[in-house]
Amino acid sequence: MTDDQGYGDLGCHGNPILKTPNLDELYRESIRFTDFHVSPFCTPTRAALMTGNHPGFTGAYRTSSGRTMMHRDEKTIANLFGDNGYATGMVGKWHLGDNAPHRPQDRGFQDVVWHRCGGVGQASDYWGNDYFDDTYERNGKFEKFEGYCTDVWFREGMRFIEENKDKPFFLYLPTNAPHGPYLVPPEWTKPYAGNRDVPNPNFYGMIANIDHNMGMLREHLTKLGLAENTILIFMTDNGTAGGGKFRGLDSEPLVGFNAGMRGKKSSVYDGGHRVPFFIHWPKGDLNGGKDIRALAAHIDVLPTLADLCDIPCRMITSRTASR
Repeated sequence: MTDDQGYGDLGCHGNPILKTPNLDELYRESIRFTDFHVSPFCTPTRAALMTGNHPGFTGAYRTSSGRTMMHRDEKTIANLFGDNGYATGMVGKWHLGDNAPHRPQDRGFQDVVWHRCGGVGQASDYWGNDYFDDTYERNGKFEKFEGYCTDVWFREGMRFIEENKDKPFFLYLPTNAPHGPYLVPPEWTKPYAGNRDVPNPNFYGMIANIDHNMGMLREHLTKLGLAENTILIFMTDNGTAGGGKFRGLDSEPLVGFNAGMRGKKSSVYDGGHRVPFFIHWPKGDLNGGKDIRALAAHIDVLPTLADLCDIPCRMITSRTASR
């Protein structure tokens, strides 16, 4: 799951400038939900994805003001899979609490590498982080990593997969990119620099870098013999933040591409919350390229994955049981 990348920020969705060849290939080979919706901000989408519950119910319905943490009795998708024999890993952006008992390792993830707060370099993140050669937290201890943040997340994700290739595993890989600040190695920005039709060359470059890493991830799964029987999902957490220049929150982009939608991140219009959702699983016949036009949302992901993996799904907390 990427951060702040909208429905129109993909070549396969008609963007005339942005090049995303690896995600385009995944699109062609996947079942695509064309009317899939999330929340218009980071934290509530993540809470819904983790629990299968509506964000307001979980308690994590804002990106600040103490409302980024889920109630302690909420069970997560990592609890569900971990309790059923899966190795569980999380790499990247959490944004559901920086301190115990709300860290990813407190919520069912056994192997975690993550940054604090809602973005790299924000107030509660490790001081001095700037997307390059940063210090992140690995299983409760700070560690300095070499390289660009997105490259680090995918490298660590592939490490987790390789270490657990002989057992069932669940990997949650939410990138902080292309969330601001819009920083990326210059080679990724160069193809878009100076183009008056590109609203933010660095934003496009961050997505191009994600696309490159997605290609390497898929190659890694193939090399390990896991590609046919791994359920691979690509989605984003809300509408675009940098893929267009808008007049307020209710216009179509004045510059850029938004797949014909009004609104952007934080908007109640489709451009704020309708996002890509590709699911690919060759062994389960979820491939070949097909559009599903039925309405679907972030709260559907946990019970759907549980059903596909034949895991009993009981999304009941003490608060629901007491009603």
